[in-house]
Amino acid sequence: MPLLSSKPLYVQKADDYHQPPPKGQPYSIPLRGSEQSGRSPIYRHHKCRDDLLDTLDPSVTTAHEMFEYAAQRFPHAPCLGYRPYDSSKQAYGPYEWLDYETVRKRRSDFGAGLVELHAREGIQGANYGVGLWCQNRPEWQLTDLACMSQSLYSVSLYDTLGPDASEYIIQHAELASVVCSLPHVPTLIRLKARLPNLKILVVLDSLEPGPNEKPELSKQQLLNSMAEDVGLKIYSLDTVEKLGASLGKPNNPPKPSDPITINYTSGTTGPPKGVLLTHAMCVAATSSSLVSIAVKENSVALSYLPLAHIYGRLLEHTAFWSGSRIGYFHGNILELVDDMKLLRPTNFASVPRLLNRFGGAIKANTVEQPGVKGALSRHIVRTKLANANPAPKVPGSTPPSPTYHHVLYDRIWGRKVASALGLDHATTVVSGSAPLDPSLQQFLRVALSSRVYQGYGLTETYAIALTQPVDDFTVGNCGGVVPGVEACLLSVPDMEYSVEDKPYPRGELLLRGACVFTGYYKNPEETAKAFTDDGWFKTGDIASVDERGRFRIIDRRKNVLKLAQGEYISPERIEGVYLSSCTYLAQAFVHGDSSQTSLVAIFGIQPDVFAPFASKILSRDISPTDFAALKRACDEPKVKEAVLRDLDKAGRRKKFAGYERVKSFRLMLEPFTIENELLTPTLKLKRPVAVKRFRALLDDLYKEDAERPQKAKL
Repeated sequence: MPLLSSKPLYVQKADDYHQPPPKGQPYSIPLRGSEQSGRSPIYRHHKCRDDLLDTLDPSVTTAHEMFEYAAQRFPHAPCLGYRPYDSSKQAYGPYEWLDYETVRKRRSDFGAGLVELHAREGIQGANYGVGLWCQNRPEWQLTDLACMSQSLYSVSLYDTLGPDASEYIIQHAELASVVCSLPHVPTLIRLKARLPNLKILVVLDSLEPGPNEKPELSKQQLLNSMAEDVGLKIYSLDTVEKLGASLGKPNNPPKPSDPITINYTSGTTGPPKGVLLTHAMCVAATSSSLVSIAVKENSVALSYLPLAHIYGRLLEHTAFWSGSRIGYFHGNILELVDDMKLLRPTNFASVPRLLNRFGGAIKANTVEQPGVKGALSRHIVRTKLANANPAPKVPGSTPPSPTYHHVLYDRIWGRKVASALGLDHATTVVSGSAPLDPSLQQFLRVALSSRVYQGYGLTETYAIALTQPVDDFTVGNCGGVVPGVEACLLSVPDMEYSVEDKPYPRGELLLRGACVFTGYYKNPEETAKAFTDDGWFKTGDIASVDERGRFRIIDRRKNVLKLAQGEYISPERIEGVYLSSCTYLAQAFVHGDSSQTSLVAIFGIQPDVFAPFASKILSRDISPTDFAALKRACDEPKVKEAVLRDLDKAGRRKKFAGYERVKSFRLMLEPFTIENELLTPTLKLKRPVAVKRFRALLDDLYKEDAERPQKAKL
């Protein structure tokens, strides 16, 4: 055995950074003398006073090297798992696994084959993009690794963007090829007429004839006949792998400065923006991620968060470096718990929307039960909550250390609760993409007997910037700065946020560091808007920072909303569509809480148009000048149903996604005026003021939405 430590260097360093500061000391330290006018001090991780962390191991500087490191150490360990479908039983079977050695070989063959296909189309060299369009599955990761092995980069497409955005991305990124699942092939064939650069489709599903199919009627032949007419060539994954294996072409590893992906955000007022991310950024982000989770080699991760989003992708980088296994869900999110029970992940990453459903299911089966079962559950939860936030036994004395474990209750109650979700092996549960409700976070900690923490990141920071430290039992904040990032706050006078505010500084969160992007692809205008003159990325989020260096997101500077499922919404665009489509509406205020999955709205009516509209529906005359009658009509269920039909019609016409459609609303005579200080002198809505003014009504609208029957349950 080695004299000092048998742990690899990256694990030793991750353990060191993971250790909390001395009791009472800050998690994020302000750098002395770094204050500027209108800015807070610069904050860094408590172990990064002098330098930011760019890698946990100097020999690992690219995502390609991260995978190679694990594949060399654990060649026969399970790597990528999936549940094959058994058509005879009409059910998905148990997990089957590809080991690291197999994935490594197939990755190299596929990468060599992709390069050869491009060469045949006259595309030489490296550092060009390959489109990737499919649901989470082992072949998604196989494709991404194949691109890395030849210094190519992947560009993800995903369904929520819609065909128009997919067309834009393929054009903007100048993609000659797209690797996709079979259902996307017809869409790409239809788009081909407007995509002259697109030459190659690689289908991840088998195109071989079935047992009772004639060869000339195989999927391959049928697709070829369709593709030839539009100038596309279609290959199966198996064909490209065999081609690559026959060439004997060596890997062409990337440099740290090479792109690993262009990740397109779901644009708000304009087309999607391409966030250019490099291997160096990936390694820095993964290093910080490994620090946050307290890395354990050979862990188990579940892949279901969309890999087209950078959050899901970072989680799999983290698993690879540590030689962990990644099991992919079978594709139906409503049956996710079935996958979880089979896989039993040790680290579970999620989003508030799903954790809310888990919390509700646990409560329904425990604390909300009648009789002895409910009473015992409530007693256990109360006891464990008290232990997680203990008070001093004697006033003025040091309280005992908080814990979410209980030697007896975990065994007789907690283990059953966690097992029902497949989380009985989970030591960490991390939530990202939107704020997690504080009471839910506390409840899940004690119910699952697990470290449930949240973080904060953006596509532009490779999904990570802030995380809650291991020994911090507080809720309602995103924790401290990760080792690869530094942060500061910028005063926002027009929203009355200042770094001089008491008790804590408040302002726009600015980020800089090894995992922060440097620009949007082929978009210098948006890049210039995104950064300060001295190179800080402007997140658009308003934050406060406490005396321990913990950041809390409290508002949004840009008029862009982020819903609980992680989707960004432009309320002004939606308001414009509704006002232009429904002429009886004069004013619109569309709102989405970050803890909710839908939109609500307050509309002001146009009396002279609304009066005949309502009169027809209610079969009675309403005068445009009879304000009392107009108010009553605004509250009539029949009128609201008719308005909702018109809103839905307008949304369908403009191809709104489901999450962009208003579900609950109120009609008012004139809710927003200059006099009531909800409009500016130029008649622009003061959105933050409106949210505060109508907070109670917005909450009521969300309650109405929640009380509607749901189509599906977990």
